[in-house]
Amino acid sequence: MVYGRIIERVFDPDDRKTPAIELEDGVDYVPMKPWKAFLVQLLNIAGTGPIFGALMGACFGPVVFLWIIFGAILGGGVHDFMVGMISERHAGQSIAELSGKYLGKQAKWIMRIFSIVLLILCGTVFVTSPAALLAALTPNGLSQSFWIVVILIYYVLATLLPIDKIIGRFYPIFGAVLIIMAVGIMYGIISGGYSIPEINFTDMHPTHLPVWPYMFITVACGAISGFHATQSPMVAKCITSERQGRTIFYGAMLTESVIALIWAAGGLAFYKNTPALFNALNNLGQSSVVHQISTGMLGGVGGILAIIGVVACPITSGDTAFRSARLILSEITHLNQKSMKNRLVITIPLLAIGALLTQLNFDVLWRYFSWSNQTLAMISLWVSTAYLLKKKDNKFLSLFTALPATFMSAVSSTYILMAKEGFQVAQSIAYPIGVCFAACCFVFYLIQLKHSREN
Repeated sequence: MVYGRIIERVFDPDDRKTPAIELEDGVDYVPMKPWKAFLVQLLNIAGTGPIFGALMGACFGPVVFLWIIFGAILGGGVHDFMVGMISERHAGQSIAELSGKYLGKQAKWIMRIFSIVLLILCGTVFVTSPAALLAALTPNGLSQSFWIVVILIYYVLATLLPIDKIIGRFYPIFGAVLIIMAVGIMYGIISGGYSIPEINFTDMHPTHLPVWPYMFITVACGAISGFHATQSPMVAKCITSERQGRTIFYGAMLTESVIALIWAAGGLAFYKNTPALFNALNNLGQSSVVHQISTGMLGGVGGILAIIGVVACPITSGDTAFRSARLILSEITHLNQKSMKNRLVITIPLLAIGALLTQLNFDVLWRYFSWSNQTLAMISLWVSTAYLLKKKDNKFLSLFTALPATFMSAVSSTYILMAKEGFQVAQSIAYPIGVCFAACCFVFYLIQLKHSREN
């Protein structure tokens, strides 16, 4: 209610015609009512991200609450709003194309590749988790592989068909389910007399993973997420007024962060301590833990909500991930997407790659997704900073995006240096290098700020 209004004034929306009005094509550019656009944006960016990421982040202890709150308000909400609105000002172009406009041609190609890889990883992550739960809930003959095939067939349809046929029609319903699940868990915590540990800065992770930078990468969608930069342009093609942007983009991010807070609290309350939560996630898997918490707190109703949420919600992020990848590839190939043939030419290879990646371990996929996710958020915030430097008379407004961009630069660089899937550098070396990298980014920004004010 406060910081979101400040960021809105930084961008300064006006009454110009939006791409949904000027470029309406009945496929991707389709005007939507604000409430529907909000729920579609929420489902696009959320899925089970604020549930799975929050539960894994809760293994670090109640310090996770601080990151979700301040990360979402000062970073995630700013990120989603700025990318969505800048895209809207540029005919709904993807974050890759925006990177080319404001960071140069090399950045555009880096972001094109990076975005497509991230989207395929995301789509794959959100195939395997619902397929595993469906396999556990159905007869033995319906294996996880069977459900993977079914979900991939659905992804083909959702990626190909006009946005208002499936996404615009069913996402608002699933968005409501995601919110109802969170409200139910909050009610379950209070009515069940569960206790939540008081917020402190102690690292409670059972394997002693350091809070910095691992927690900031693990939570991802609940606080700040680069994946959102690939989704906001999709809804930017559908909003009918720039003045809806704060509610739709900033508002959806904060709604997601509230959902993440509730699930982090639910995980700590239900399992009572971080070792028990960590063991449950490792032994049962994320989907089963969500089902166990829901049924334990809410009984049969909770079980039904959990099944709908943990099956439907990740699928709704997976299909839009592949849809976003199609749109980015169409920008590269210049294939007109009004043609079904052109959509098929791009969609089928994408889904084939996703099908192959489903054979990999979910935890490995999630780690690579999480790091690439936060790195994309870092770059998107620097794109937003470059936009403000170029477009605004008051160049100091760019500090609102430069500061979270610098913070995420430190997070992303430190993690890839330390992580198993990275360079496995010792903490004593990785920390100073990460801080130096972020400092260099900020110094370069200050140089650009000085030049832009002089010019």
